[in-house]
Amino acid sequence: MRLESLLRYFKKMWRAHSCVPRRDSSRRLSLNCHRVTVRHKRICAFATVSVLLSAQQPPATFQTSTHLVIQTVNVKDKNGKAIEGLTAKDFTVTEDGVPQTVKFFEFQKLEEIPGSAPAAPSIGAVNLHKLGRTQIAPEPPGDVRYKDRRLLALYFDMSAMPEGDQLRAFAAAQKFIRTQMAPADLLALMMFTGGAVQVLQDFTDDRSKLLNTIQTLIVGEDQDSGDTINDASTADTGAAFGQDDGEFNIFATDRQLAALQTAAKMLGHLNEKKSLIYFASGLRLNGVNNQAQLHSTINAAIRAGVSLYPIDARGLVAQAPLGDATRGSPGGLAMYTGGSAMAAMSNFQRSQDTLWALAADTGGKALLDYNDLTAGMVQAQKAISSYYIIGYYTSNQALNGKFRKIKISLNGGLAASLDYRQGYFAGKEFAKFTSVDKERQLEDALMLGDPITELTIAMEVDYFQLNRAEYFVPVIVKIPGSELALARRGGAERTLIDFIGEVKDEYGSTIQNVRDKVDIKLSGATAAELVKRPIEYDTGFTLLPGKYKIKFLARDAETGRIGTYETRFLIPNLNKEEKRIPISSVVLSSQRVDLRDALYNAAKEKGKDKGKAEIANPLVQDGQKLIPSVTRVFSRSRDMYVYLQAYEPGAPGIQPLIAFVTFYRGQTKAFETPPLPVSEGLDNRLKTVPLKFNFSLAQLQPGKYDCQVTVLDPTNQKAAFWQAPVMLVP
Repeated sequence: MRLESLLRYFKKMWRAHSCVPRRDSSRRLSLNCHRVTVRHKRICAFATVSVLLSAQQPPATFQTSTHLVIQTVNVKDKNGKAIEGLTAKDFTVTEDGVPQTVKFFEFQKLEEIPGSAPAAPSIGAVNLHKLGRTQIAPEPPGDVRYKDRRLLALYFDMSAMPEGDQLRAFAAAQKFIRTQMAPADLLALMMFTGGAVQVLQDFTDDRSKLLNTIQTLIVGEDQDSGDTINDASTADTGAAFGQDDGEFNIFATDRQLAALQTAAKMLGHLNEKKSLIYFASGLRLNGVNNQAQLHSTINAAIRAGVSLYPIDARGLVAQAPLGDATRGSPGGLAMYTGGSAMAAMSNFQRSQDTLWALAADTGGKALLDYNDLTAGMVQAQKAISSYYIIGYYTSNQALNGKFRKIKISLNGGLAASLDYRQGYFAGKEFAKFTSVDKERQLEDALMLGDPITELTIAMEVDYFQLNRAEYFVPVIVKIPGSELALARRGGAERTLIDFIGEVKDEYGSTIQNVRDKVDIKLSGATAAELVKRPIEYDTGFTLLPGKYKIKFLARDAETGRIGTYETRFLIPNLNKEEKRIPISSVVLSSQRVDLRDALYNAAKEKGKDKGKAEIANPLVQDGQKLIPSVTRVFSRSRDMYVYLQAYEPGAPGIQPLIAFVTFYRGQTKAFETPPLPVSEGLDNRLKTVPLKFNFSLAQLQPGKYDCQVTVLDPTNQKAAFWQAPVMLVP
């Protein structure tokens, strides 16, 4: 109202200063000057009003968003030949049964005859911005630089190849570039060193540039082409994949798979069909502990339109039954019964099974037991001939993270075989989620067959017998503190974590579940140490003997990043054990902490339930909790704790037992504790005998060892053995 009144006032002043022209020339000049002055005042007045109005009413802003879905479709007739000449009108695309409008359509026709790369135009000569060796350059809008080109990415896993295999892989890549690279081929060079995924060369057809880059790797000039240490002195390379917590980098199978997932996501920025040729000396899963990351890597490659073509850089291997000259002969009875040779063959076969699974599930093909490694590259080359690129803007704009099924068919009853991605997972925007949305997201993530591995999680599942029927199963989850975000609330720094998990039996029925939210308050000193120390969460279940599967999720409540761990485990029926001494799980640890230390422990139970759980948990004694080393990485500067239980349910009384711990490096005994005689146990029906060890690791050199626990019963002439790999670091 005040602005409108001011505007009326200026209009009134303008009318009051209006004059009638006079005959006198001097008076006329004076009048003109007066009119100019009044006009100037009016302009200033209206300018002032305009500024005030603009300050009071800011301009409106309209925002919209769309999601472009790209599909690469191979169309072949019954003879396996590519069908050409189709248009967008020949295809019908539906998403969750809803028809979609094709907005982008392109046909890619590739030449398959090897020859010299065209002199001009050369993709390698295009002036691309420097990428810092961390990513693949995306296609700018309207750019057709990759039209009718075959995209092949050579990925060298340096962390999984010894030097001999590396040289063999580099030689094969050089041979392919010199003699078998076709005019339609564009090659990119990528490498994983154990610390980061690096893009050594973006897609190019410049053979000299590719060969020079590979030659640099051969002569060892790359500073990151070996094992790295992760501490405060490590350079920040800005790499696309890397973690600060060295404890999660030692047992590197998950890390290798996660790096491969990162490489697939890099290639996902390009619309065309991509092939990633993966050079490695096998990839062996650690039992079932790496299933979540394996599924996540495969699904990421499928979403990115990447087919994996693993190549075993070892070639055709002829193994000596007792090992070659690079290692000592195995000891024990196995070397005479053939058990040692069978175990070596089994380990080799398992290392190739993972490569085969990666290829089969992503539409590629693995090259195994073949010395000419270029054959695998030629397979990837010939697999991509001609295909269609179809793009549409999805009509479902909900960012709910759910899976959306895509169906593509040909109109007019054309008989053809179509190969395309069957669906994708929608995006999710965590910042706008309500509490209900966050809870639903966590529950949906638990039900998804596609594990989310944005956070690194390690888990250990143990078992201890409670009575003749039940077993207490402690579950310990460890998360690197460097991956968690700190929130400042109530004058203190906190880290907020959501947990959800379930245990299913072998028939798929849910037996137990857990849902928890942990708010860990940190002091200034502990908050600074969070980047170096992991957060450990523990819970426990009471189960009967049998086969189970556990799936556990953790979510950073500040960023919405989720980590998944899933594995199968077995609880044996120790009541039926007659030939050996029944023993529980063996827990290896390097620290005992007070129960109130929230930096290391976040208990599930509250109040009375927490007290009951602590009584049942054998890892809690005298107000302190034994913290299992989930990844079994130990510092030589700290002592090691070993804890297990032996059971003598059928004995009339506690029988004396003898136990000791041995460290083996290969077939050589490196260390052994003095025998521990135990003649006392717990007063219960199972006649439980707790076995505790505490010793220094300072006398052992850093490296990998096999830790073996031996329990002997001299009275009944029985024994029990347990063995697991460990890593000692300075």
